[in-house]
Amino acid sequence: MELMAQEEAQKSADVVVVSTEKPMTDDKEVTVPAPVPEKEVTPPVASEEKAVPEKVAVETEADKAAPVKEEETVVAEKVIAPSPEELEKKALEEFKELVREALNKREFTAPAPPPVKEEKAEEKKLAEETKEEEKEKKEEEKATVPAQEEAVKSGEKPSEPAAAPAETKPEEKEVVPVTTEKASGAEEDGTKTVEAIEESIVSVTPQESAAAPEETTVVAEAEPVEPEEVSIYGVPLLQDERSDVILLKFLRARDFKVKEALTMLKNTVQWSKENKIDELVEAEAGEEASEFEKMVFAHGVDKEGHVVIYSSYGEFQNKELFSDKEKLNKFLNWRIQLQEKCVRALDFSSPDAKSSFVFVSDFRNAPGLGKRALWQFIRRAVKQFEDNYPEFATRELFINVPWWYIPYYKTFGSIITSPRTRSKMVLAGPSKSADTIFKYISPEQVPVKYGGLSKDIPSTNGDTVTEAIVKPAAKYTIELPASEACTLSWELRVLGADVSYGAQFEPTTEGSYVVIVSKNRKIGLTDEPVITDSFKVGEPGKIVITIDNQTSKKKKVLYRFKTQPKSDI
Repeated sequence: MELMAQEEAQKSADVVVVSTEKPMTDDKEVTVPAPVPEKEVTPPVASEEKAVPEKVAVETEADKAAPVKEEETVVAEKVIAPSPEELEKKALEEFKELVREALNKREFTAPAPPPVKEEKAEEKKLAEETKEEEKEKKEEEKATVPAQEEAVKSGEKPSEPAAAPAETKPEEKEVVPVTTEKASGAEEDGTKTVEAIEESIVSVTPQESAAAPEETTVVAEAEPVEPEEVSIYGVPLLQDERSDVILLKFLRARDFKVKEALTMLKNTVQWSKENKIDELVEAEAGEEASEFEKMVFAHGVDKEGHVVIYSSYGEFQNKELFSDKEKLNKFLNWRIQLQEKCVRALDFSSPDAKSSFVFVSDFRNAPGLGKRALWQFIRRAVKQFEDNYPEFATRELFINVPWWYIPYYKTFGSIITSPRTRSKMVLAGPSKSADTIFKYISPEQVPVKYGGLSKDIPSTNGDTVTEAIVKPAAKYTIELPASEACTLSWELRVLGADVSYGAQFEPTTEGSYVVIVSKNRKIGLTDEPVITDSFKVGEPGKIVITIDNQTSKKKKVLYRFKTQPKSDI
């Protein structure tokens, strides 16, 4: 009894120990529903305290390692990121491979549709006829099998089918002997004979039917295919560096999307063939060429060396030239001829060469928006040039733009889809046109018609033009020195006119007389815009030019001069 009492007391003591330690574990493991075993509970919290620092140590090492990985990834991105030049080069190489494949497959030359369709139709008919013949043969052969089986079972010799003469169908000559040989042993096993007959029939027909497609494939492979030679703007594709410069223009026009650039190139080549551009370039100009040249002409270069092409939209008011569609089409053909000649005269030898134009469009006296047919023709012409002469405009200047042009510009701008092309467009009203031109083109290169000093032929002697501003209600003097006996010549222009002009020679030697070269005179808007004058200098001195501006607006003066020694006179 005492032992029993001791055991019960011991059990109660154990229960008390568990109950005293269990609240500590319950606070930490609230979500665990199962009771904790004694072995896991009895160890003190020291084990948990040891585990915690290990976790902290691991986290601190991970924290230390994290920024190192971030730095490595950043450095890797900087190294891997290709430059725009590398991307352009990669796109060009990919584009050249596609062009080479297209040349090998002769994809630039569109095949004549009628003959190809006829040949394909004939091939289809032949194939259908052969298939029908094969089906008929199989049906006839299948029809002979039941008759032979009945003959084998009855023990009689199978008779040859009357509907299949040996002369017309050679395939059945091979079938009949096989069936007769097998029929001799039919009494022993008739089913084997029938199977043998079926095998012999099946083995003959597919071999003969498979011969037809093999002949067609051999004929197709035997045709020789040579890469075609294609030129664009007079430059053969993939022959030298000039081709790379042209291909880059198509890539830029399509934002370096290679497949779209290839489609654009194919369309341009096809357009050139349809319009016979090579013949058009060599053709002589028509009677209207002299009138057309007043509208569109190339004259001089800009400050960077690009050829400048001027277009005067006011000439579209000439009813004699543009009275009907036929005359408009004549002008368009002439304009394409001029464009092609100018393009072929460009230097495509390297990417740094000046292989584009500056276009100056003059809207003075241009037809109003009411002439919709005329403006639709202009829009179609602009779209045609954009599609077939991509990236040939380095700058597009619109000068003397009237107030009504703003809504037209919105319509006109919708044609130009490339943001690159839109960024090159500059608009200027009548009062700002000259300043806008001189921003990109030197005055000595600008025609007199558009505010410059260049006449029919641009100056090539290197005489630079000086620009000056005359303030309102003020005078401005220009001094041209002459250190020895010579002939001094000068050209001068005041934009906006409405000023007074005078010139005199003032010698350096004391006691010499001042010589009046040109008396003061008023220069109006109707007078000759460019003043050309000269003076023979007999002694050292200077020419003094006086510009008197009595208006309330400032004026811009352009002038240049040169001296010719007396020995050369």
